[in-house]
Amino acid sequence: MGPDVPLLNEYKQEFFWKRFPQTVLGGPRFKLGYCAPPYVYVNQVVLFLTPWLFGGIATLLCQLQLLQELHATVLSGMLMFGAAAGVQALALYAARRSGTVERLGAPNILVDEEEVEFTNCVSPETVRFIAPGKRFGLSVVLHTVLAGVLCGFGTWYVFLGRLTALYGSIGVSLVVFVLSWVTLCIAEYSLIVNTATETATFQAQDTYEITPLTRPLYIFIFIAVDLADRFSDPVPELQLASQVLHVLFLFLPLLWALGILPPLDALLLWGMEQALVFGLGGSPMSSNLSSFGWKLGCREMLLYLSLLLVAMAEAGVLHHFLGSAQSHSLVSGLQAPVSYLLLILFCLCWGLREIQGAYVLGGVFLNPLYPKGMSSVQTFKQRNRGLYVAAAIRRVLLYLVSPFAMIAFLSMDKSLQMLHTASLSVGFTRAFRVLWQSSEDALLQMVVVVLMRFAAGNNMLLWWDNLGTGVQLLLVGLLIDRLTQFFAKLKFTLTVLVTSWTEKKQRRQSAGTLLALNASLCPLLLAVVTLSALLSAPLLPLFTLPIFLVGFPRPQRSWPGPVGSLAPGSHFLGRFQDRMVWIMILERGYGYCTVNIKGLELQETSCHTVEARRVDEVFEAAFERPERLGFTQGFNLHWGNALTPCAALAVRVYSDARNVLSGIIDSHDNLRKLQDDFLKALVWLLLRYCVQKHKGFLWSSEEGPGVGGRKSQSSQLAQTTCNQPPEAVMVESNVSSLRFRQDSSSLTSFGDWSDEDDLFGPQPARRTVALVTAEAQPGNSAMQTGASLPGSVEMDSLFENMALSALQPLQPLGLGIGMPVVDKGCNPEVFRETPGSLPQLNFSCPQSEVFNLPTGWRTAPLLPSRLLQLKPLFPEDWFRFTLGRFGPAVQGETPEDMTKALKEDEALKELHAQVALSCLISLGAESAFTSPSYVYRLYCGDVPWTEGLDWLSSSKELYQLALRAFRFSFKLLFDQASLGPMESAEELFSTLEEYERDWYIGLVTEKGWHDSVLQEKPFLFSLGHDLAMGTYTGRVLSLQEQLVHVGHLNGEGVRGQWANLSWELLYATNDDEERYSIQAHPFMLRNLTVQAADPPLGYPIYSSAPLHFPCL
Repeated sequence: MGPDVPLLNEYKQEFFWKRFPQTVLGGPRFKLGYCAPPYVYVNQVVLFLTPWLFGGIATLLCQLQLLQELHATVLSGMLMFGAAAGVQALALYAARRSGTVERLGAPNILVDEEEVEFTNCVSPETVRFIAPGKRFGLSVVLHTVLAGVLCGFGTWYVFLGRLTALYGSIGVSLVVFVLSWVTLCIAEYSLIVNTATETATFQAQDTYEITPLTRPLYIFIFIAVDLADRFSDPVPELQLASQVLHVLFLFLPLLWALGILPPLDALLLWGMEQALVFGLGGSPMSSNLSSFGWKLGCREMLLYLSLLLVAMAEAGVLHHFLGSAQSHSLVSGLQAPVSYLLLILFCLCWGLREIQGAYVLGGVFLNPLYPKGMSSVQTFKQRNRGLYVAAAIRRVLLYLVSPFAMIAFLSMDKSLQMLHTASLSVGFTRAFRVLWQSSEDALLQMVVVVLMRFAAGNNMLLWWDNLGTGVQLLLVGLLIDRLTQFFAKLKFTLTVLVTSWTEKKQRRQSAGTLLALNASLCPLLLAVVTLSALLSAPLLPLFTLPIFLVGFPRPQRSWPGPVGSLAPGSHFLGRFQDRMVWIMILERGYGYCTVNIKGLELQETSCHTVEARRVDEVFEAAFERPERLGFTQGFNLHWGNALTPCAALAVRVYSDARNVLSGIIDSHDNLRKLQDDFLKALVWLLLRYCVQKHKGFLWSSEEGPGVGGRKSQSSQLAQTTCNQPPEAVMVESNVSSLRFRQDSSSLTSFGDWSDEDDLFGPQPARRTVALVTAEAQPGNSAMQTGASLPGSVEMDSLFENMALSALQPLQPLGLGIGMPVVDKGCNPEVFRETPGSLPQLNFSCPQSEVFNLPTGWRTAPLLPSRLLQLKPLFPEDWFRFTLGRFGPAVQGETPEDMTKALKEDEALKELHAQVALSCLISLGAESAFTSPSYVYRLYCGDVPWTEGLDWLSSSKELYQLALRAFRFSFKLLFDQASLGPMESAEELFSTLEEYERDWYIGLVTEKGWHDSVLQEKPFLFSLGHDLAMGTYTGRVLSLQEQLVHVGHLNGEGVRGQWANLSWELLYATNDDEERYSIQAHPFMLRNLTVQAADPPLGYPIYSSAPLHFPCL
């Protein structure tokens, strides 16, 4: 897409220009997009001006001295209350007359687009169009009462006598009076008639009808200040504030339209967060009611109690013996040594922190001490050993030494000897908490206070000293936070401005004009950045263009949900191979950290690929540079990028290797060998089954019920742990038997393999024709499909990813037409024996009973002559070798003669040969495999119908064993084709043991694949089919330590883009997938940032619950 792609398409532009005037005026709809009778507009104008009419009457009576101000206020309020009650009664009456089933006031997403047929000025359709009514009865009562109160106090607020007393000019008072009533009318209309969609939208849906209260709330805040000025003793500051607020009152409609003032829920959460962080020394929370998901163990509890006792003892002793002896001069007092210690600790901690990352001094210069050109994890660890030691020293200084040094500083402070005031108590309470909650920030704040005192020397800064140390630390912490935000926002602003011209793919036709405007209005631009920093609000680049607005203040998490509570600068991006994760710090304190991890999309779009390539370039410049660099090469050439590399971390991850199997799966020599390997693997599994049965380690033979809803992470893990021992993994399959007949083509039976497969499982679980057919059969329980990892988002459809040609055709009613035909006659040679009619097995060795198989496994309806003909295929030598290895595992120290007797037991050998060959025939593999497609179908469990398949599928345990044996044999084929043939039976036996112990061999779409990833299985193997290329592919996941590159993102840039995303989707409804604001931007990483937003605005493929980690 080019840079001049429309910001809004034509349909959305028309929609926006209809909605925005409605937002400005508080709800009246004057731009409809179709012709409407004049009375529709007249009625809205009358309702809009009704508060002004009532307020004007009261003001006129007061000016004529017919009523006092208080009485005029009550009159205005009562009139408005009556009018509001009338409007609500009309809305209720219209809803009942219309006879619709729709709930009164229910949100209708098409209300702005529907065309209403009006009949008369008071018809139900007209009333419902103008005043839709409230959803809840409580809202009707509350909003009606508030409308009267607002009109009454608003009249009192803008009395001409009051305005004249404030400004001393009749002309100014008249201007303020008229424009103030415009503001009041807008708020009243939004409250009682029709609520406009606000540009400042925090929640996707206004479930509890909070939005109508937003505008009246701000008016009540202005009125409260005026009332305080009226009824208090004369205070110049309060009178000045009242004068300023009366002027600002006129601009409230502009602030509402621009979305600078937050809605009630965002305002409440933002205020609570600011009070918690700066007033009480806490941390931003991961949810509105944050609670830790991890419990303190004995070690943590003992450590925290010990620290508490030591801290209390230190503070008490120092304050008692040295607090009263503290000099007024910091240079000569007892507090001076501790102050110097704090300076030393800060310098050490800062220096040790800087050398830990790839860049120093704010990401400007490369760190010469950081390892370069890392070739392996072991080499990296060796080179990084010194930095590990430095990090350990820093942790000790920061978390053990610094807190007690800061406690000593506070305990000897002279402020504690002053009169205890509320501000002093709050300041010291915050100071003592923040030194544990955020030791690094507290150390910086105390160092700033110490440096100011050293700079003042013996001079007294009366206004500063009277604040007390606690309040000083609070103000310094607030100032540091706002300065940090200002510089981060300024960097983001410069990035947007510069790249809008330097990046050709971002250079729109309006780029030059916008740059010229920003340059000419540079002071205004700096004022916008400063205001957003002071309010701790996101800097909103409209459509991600260099048009900057102040977003409304909101919690640091940016979203109303429980995940995403972010401290500034706490976004990190991890990159490994072709995967990326977005890591967010939710909470942080002494000894703990709470994070959220989001996985970004795996089906890389062109925009995703462009930004991923730039991410790789940024990391390569930091971690794969040569050993020695010149002075000019030591700069960070990507400093303007939103991503700053931090470190390379050795992490246990799955390495994803994919191979095209051309020359392996289609080789006739390999396919001929596959039959022999299958029988050997099946014999090994049958004997292992007997050993497990003897030891009581068998798994359940029944599949669990189908998942009816999303399960929690803990329940999924618990179910996996309880139902699936590590020694045995159920193999899931789709069986097409006599009842489940399918076409032999593998192209329509299974989901295709693609390069975009999810490392941790598929996107939605694909539903094959066999599964659909099975679910359609009466009396069949739903087959369990693969469930995705906890936290990921699924969308399932019955026929998703299925070719229509694969669906079974409808059968004529009453005709049992189908294939294969079942012969219901008698055949003297073909019969299926019942367990009671089977001959008794006479084992020659008493220990053979341990390796006996279930009776039902001997009842295959096959010709004895066929089994006799295939008997030479049975690997007798391998059977005896395997039996000799498993025998001691069952009987302990088995004598050699006993082992020999087991091997020579012909009845035992015939039993296993009969079962193994019956499985071979039932899978249609009695002749050598000749078709790769047939091998793929068997691997996937889509077994074509054979005469023995019904028997095999009736015994789920035997079917699972046969299918696993085939998958093991294919893995043997793959390994032998790559590494060479097996040289001995011992090597084959150990290889099968390794498959069982360390591998999951199956399909990506199976639940076992997901469970194996969660259980951290060392290796996973899957066979796939690439329909586009017509090739078969193998995929191997290997769990091992690898270097994962981690970079720090500009938090203010992320918050700004998320604020624009919220505005675009929730207000402008600009959900076009090709819109400008979602296009790739190599510097801002715009596409990745949009993906990482919380749903429903963002679309991460995986989002974890808050993860809590101890950090000590």
